[in-house]
Amino acid sequence: MASRQRLERTKILVTGPTSQVALPVTLGLAASNDVWGIARFSDAAARERLEVAGVTCVTTDLATSDFADLPDDFDYVLNFAVAKGSDDDWDHDLSANGESVGLLLAHCRAATAFLHCSSTAVYQHQGPDHELRETDPLGDNHRVMFPTYSLAKIAAEVVARTAAREHEVPTTIARLNVPYGDNGGWPSWHLLFMQSGHPIPVHPERPNRFNPIHEDDILASIPALLAAASVPATIVNWGGEPSSIEDWCEILGELTGLEPRFEETSNTIGAVTVDRTRLLDLAPKPTVPLRDGLRRLIAARHPDLAR
Repeated sequence: MASRQRLERTKILVTGPTSQVALPVTLGLAASNDVWGIARFSDAAARERLEVAGVTCVTTDLATSDFADLPDDFDYVLNFAVAKGSDDDWDHDLSANGESVGLLLAHCRAATAFLHCSSTAVYQHQGPDHELRETDPLGDNHRVMFPTYSLAKIAAEVVARTAAREHEVPTTIARLNVPYGDNGGWPSWHLLFMQSGHPIPVHPERPNRFNPIHEDDILASIPALLAAASVPATIVNWGGEPSSIEDWCEILGELTGLEPRFEETSNTIGAVTVDRTRLLDLAPKPTVPLRDGLRRLIAARHPDLAR
């Protein structure tokens, strides 16, 4: 198992720093590094929270920017920005998710390493019993909820791989699976369904298994993922211990007294369970147990529901 590492006194660029995943990462890194964040910053309060923590915020639209207004002397670049188009705006989403990666990597080609946060949405759906390896077939498994998401993520990976070779920038492409924590995530949405009495949609191929990973473990694994960056790019699954929607909703019910109800439908994402062999060879094993992480999520976001 890889040992835990730290990033200190480095200059880091984070894209999408106000997002559910990147916000706690950015705040955590800012405690001991010179961190810059780029986003549209439509949420003034989120920007202020970052700036109070010492993050240098630069307003940027990744779909249109050439990054000429940014410095080019970053030690590390963490690309967490994502456009989850729900209206079939392929031109915008391919620009924001794909073209931006190539332009940003070219601009920051002096970086020691580039981490591109991808998604296990890039895999072809293969059911709850198959643990997807990094070499398994890719496909459009998120179309039912986000029409452009899976294919835009695949396109972004291709651009990142090409730019890494073109500019000889060591790169890691990490395919993230169900991030959650104090800043939200899919289980938080399921808790809202439970609170309102609505049934939680689950795919008929049950159990609906994924690999939820807590935001603390995401942050802890970043130094190792950067250290593993290479040319050609390193590709790795990024997730925690396997669990199902049914399981974590039952835990949420035990912690709140709410009762989950499930409704089977093909109009939702089916199971995406990944093989973590490569991840655990490169990065430290996640340490936040699911029950503890969900208890913390409830306390942070729904304290009125906590038992």
